[in-house]
Amino acid sequence: MNQDLSILTLLLHASLPVQLVVLLLAGISIASWAAIFRKFFALKRMRALNDEFEREFWSGTSLNELFSSAAQNAKFAGPMERIFASGMREYQKLRERHVTDTPTLLDGARRAMRASFQRELDVAESNLSFLATVGSVSPYVGLFGTVWGIMHAFTGLAALTQVTLATVAPGIAEALVATAIGLFAAIPAVVGYNRFAREIDKIAIALETFIEEFSNILQRNLSTHQPPQGTAASTSVSATGR
Repeated sequence: MNQDLSILTLLLHASLPVQLVVLLLAGISIASWAAIFRKFFALKRMRALNDEFEREFWSGTSLNELFSSAAQNAKFAGPMERIFASGMREYQKLRERHVTDTPTLLDGARRAMRASFQRELDVAESNLSFLATVGSVSPYVGLFGTVWGIMHAFTGLAALTQVTLATVAPGIAEALVATAIGLFAAIPAVVGYNRFAREIDKIAIALETFIEEFSNILQRNLSTHQPPQGTAASTSVSATGR
């Protein structure tokens, strides 16, 4: 009755398949936590860069100045700034080719921004599939270790003439440890996946809203036959366009 039933002792005396399962789940859990922290800081930085650019965009700075700044700061720009730069780049290319048809200009800029939006969304959603896989598969991997451990424990008991709780408990306990570690790996992954999915949805909505607002600005400039030289992003437009 004085057996040491600590988790470490149980794992050291567990069968080889159970130990391999526990090591696999421990590695998966470490990788999952690393992915969670990376995604947390990446999304936090993404939101901060988007907010900073949006404030600058609606502050009255000219679109040409914003585009020049975005081109110089492309490596460190946020998703919203890169989407803006894609739209402005396509818009200016079409104007340089003497395209004057308003629907063509707007459609070109919008398609460029949509393509950039999809690339940014793909980057934001990276590693989410890994977290989803960990959350759905880890409990079953742990359950496999548990089933194998219980089977091994009962196989060992078959040679005994007298079975008591003291002889059954260690084998069952070491088997259940695998399930516990599987849940320990799965639960944070599921929570992280759900939280990050909601955050990415919010970022996607903000980016789509910006695309529509910027498209409206370009349309107003084209309707007055004026290139976007600073009047589009004025404070008055910000107040009426949002």
